[in-house]
Amino acid sequence: MDLTPDMFTEEIEAAVKAFDLHIVCLDKSPEDCQASLESLLAKSIRAYETRREGMRHGIALDNQVTIILSLVDDEAKPMCGIYFNLHSPYKKKSLSPEPESAEQ
Repeated sequence: MDLTPDMFTEEIEAAVKAFDLHIVCLDKSPEDCQASLESLLAKSIRAYETRREGMRHGIALDNQVTIILSLVDDEAKPMCGIYFNLHSPYKKKSLSPEPESAEQ
């Protein structure tokens, strides 16, 4: 079965609707989100179609979104998962340990 982005229109529309209603993102408008989802979907399809034997997934991601196509036993069409990578500007970055002096 040849996969095309059109096969996942319902999933993309649901993700854009969720983005528009629930996600606060200063980097992307809903229109930019739609374009990113379509681009990532094409990349995940390529990854899925060129995966090595025994692998079950095709994954594509950017800083805000991850799309995973997963092989489903006894199904021609893979399952499409669209995940928003949650980030908080209030999360503190962990401090890296002080490097030891070379003289010690």
